[in-house]
Amino acid sequence: MKVFYVDTHIHAASSMNQKHLLRFIKKKIKTEANSVVLEKDKQLVTMIEVFKKMGIDAYDLSVDMLDVHADRNTFHRFDKFNTKCIFSGILLSGEMNNVILNLTNIRRKKYFQDEWDKLAKWALDHDVWSPNVRWLVQIPRLYDIYKAKDMVKNFDEILDNVFTPLFEVTNDPASHPELFRFLQQVSGIDSVDDESKHEFVHFDRSTLSPPDYKDAENPPYNYYLFYMYANITALNAFRRERGMCTFSLRPHCGEAGHVNHLLTGFLTSESIAHGILLRKVRCIFFSFITVFNFFSTFAITALSQYLFYLTQMGIAMSPLSNNSLFISYQRNPLPEYLQKGLNVSLSTDDPLQFHYTKEASSVWKLSSCDMCELARNSVLQSGFEDKVMGQKSSLRFLLLSICRVSFRHEALVDELCNLFRVQHLTGVM
Repeated sequence: MKVFYVDTHIHAASSMNQKHLLRFIKKKIKTEANSVVLEKDKQLVTMIEVFKKMGIDAYDLSVDMLDVHADRNTFHRFDKFNTKCIFSGILLSGEMNNVILNLTNIRRKKYFQDEWDKLAKWALDHDVWSPNVRWLVQIPRLYDIYKAKDMVKNFDEILDNVFTPLFEVTNDPASHPELFRFLQQVSGIDSVDDESKHEFVHFDRSTLSPPDYKDAENPPYNYYLFYMYANITALNAFRRERGMCTFSLRPHCGEAGHVNHLLTGFLTSESIAHGILLRKVRCIFFSFITVFNFFSTFAITALSQYLFYLTQMGIAMSPLSNNSLFISYQRNPLPEYLQKGLNVSLSTDDPLQFHYTKEASSVWKLSSCDMCELARNSVLQSGFEDKVMGQKSSLRFLLLSICRVSFRHEALVDELCNLFRVQHLTGVM
């Protein structure tokens, strides 16, 4: 039986493995050696000049020189992992990072970029469109860095930069024609940064609104997600009225940091990436619900796993990257989540840093039925439109046995019935 699987979480800048990147760089040195790629001190610099400055030619290059593999030294060190993402090895200095993977290089942003219009132009010019791919656009939580460099005056400018072009192109597609075309391939927006960073600011009634937030400290995780959620909700309503595609909020959540991030993700997002911290908030069964005040943050946090199950909220898990960053295979909760019936899928995250593979079926002794369920979940989380999924013969949800599908459905319906029965008897809302 043919099984259709969707990789639900893969970073574009790290989507190639080390050998592919090495071949790509060698090819570009040979075929585009005289192409201008940088402007430094008002002088145009060609690709070959950059390499000559480092005393390296195509024959010297090796995988070891790239030094992008995430090894044991990156465990619980997100800062060291980030250096692997930007090529900290002998070969790739900051200049080369800009040339190869940063769309701010001078060649009309050929390789990467972050502004909406330029990103759209890059995507269209270089034909990154594919019927098998949907894009998520990541919004980094780096207000404090922009503020320190005097690039923004307040947090509202961050939101303006992200959402104003999206509202403009929805109102008038002709105002951003390339962006209008590109957004047809975008399924959602991601939020990403190191969750383990200490949050000095708390989000409550006293927290300043975005136009007045001029503090040098970075706003907390829930502040970012709340205002992203509010803007995406308004944007989607506008786009739906005009018959355009809508976007989901699918942030990195529950990888590290406080477990309350999971509460925020649950309340604001369609699905999340990672979610390994859910293992710290064990399932509380429906019979205990009457004890808690549902307006209590503690109560809802304690119920996180249960709520993720009831709503079948997607969790795109990356055991391979987690093994190098936060938690070993033996402690990874993916098989536990799958056993409980949570909507989990497997994803690769960063092949550039994790270029080897371990079969999940052999690590956790998963059956073929388990693997098919993971594949089915990946389709449900993928962000593809229903009409696209319906065209795939394997997407008719016959990926696993009827018994497994029936069991999952009946267990969920039974749990929901019990929950609403308790609510009716006790009056708890």
